[in-house]
Amino acid sequence: MYKFFFQLVFRRMDPEQAHHLAFRWIRLAARVPVLRTFVAAVLAPRHKELRTEAFGLRMHGPFGLAAGFDKNAVAIDGMSMLGFDHVEIGTVTGEPQPGNPRKRLFRLVADRALINRMGFNNDGSLAVAARLASREAVFKTVVGVNIGKTKVVPEAEAVADYVKSAERLAPHADYLVVNVSSPNTPGLRNLQAVDHLRPLLTAVREAADRAVPGRRVPLLVKIAPDLADEDIDAVADLAVELGLDGIIATNTTIAREGLGLRSAPALVAETGGLSGAPLKERSLEVLRRLYARVGDRITLVGVGGVETAEDAWQRILAGATLVQGYSAFIYQGPFWCRSIHKGLTARLRTSPYATLADAVGADVRKPA
Repeated sequence: MYKFFFQLVFRRMDPEQAHHLAFRWIRLAARVPVLRTFVAAVLAPRHKELRTEAFGLRMHGPFGLAAGFDKNAVAIDGMSMLGFDHVEIGTVTGEPQPGNPRKRLFRLVADRALINRMGFNNDGSLAVAARLASREAVFKTVVGVNIGKTKVVPEAEAVADYVKSAERLAPHADYLVVNVSSPNTPGLRNLQAVDHLRPLLTAVREAADRAVPGRRVPLLVKIAPDLADEDIDAVADLAVELGLDGIIATNTTIAREGLGLRSAPALVAETGGLSGAPLKERSLEVLRRLYARVGDRITLVGVGGVETAEDAWQRILAGATLVQGYSAFIYQGPFWCRSIHKGLTARLRTSPYATLADAVGADVRKPA
């Protein structure tokens, strides 16, 4: 039904316009008590086998919404209503910004992918913090907050910009993510270099601790799939050294070659980060490499090319405690989470593992 609707309506609309329309419907549904209860009962039934703990936080399951969909923390309950076990909002920057000029979002339907060069369009950390502070939660949902650099801030002043966001947002975050891997803010990916990343993460950790005395807000870093293997190892080692709580692997890719893309060349040539099915193999490869390096010392979050329950299961076996998705939601619609949860439950029941936690990293731990 949704695929027919997508072909008939959404595919004919500008992708960003379609996003805002769907977003509005989700928010409206979540505001009507009877409707949201019914929708949640249908789309978000709980499976006790999937209960997950990460960063000391308990979740109904491992599958969450990746950053980018709800940039301004306006639809947390709506996305929980649809079945996401945690919701990561953002990316939020120190100052509000409109993002890059439109057109900046492109569907590669033949590849089940998206290209975006949104440019961190958001209301800014002060406004988002106020929104989170005044939120009256309908559903008990783990909320992650993803922070990035304001575009006009020079790279030399990036640490102060991240610190400002961390101080404002950490009190309202169940976990905090430092995004240094979007390809759409000039110079941002340079911060993934360990020499830049160490002082940044150290400063954000200190800022979060100052902002929330008595509670250690879990801190994660999100990396790009385009890092060389030795750089992935270096980030992994740094995360262990600094006592980070997690690594999210991966963000979008700037790669186009070798991905078997079938969409029109002019569309493929659009600048920005590519997400969706073509990222599947590389994101899984990065995840396996990270788990082989850090083992159980750090929680890993697998994202990139996740479309099905099998994709989610493969990421768990590769070392992910949590799995996130976004692009496939555009193509598969509101029953997506239900399908993921149902499929994961079936796979766990037929596996040799008693719990999801037992399955985490099982493929990587196998003797060669």
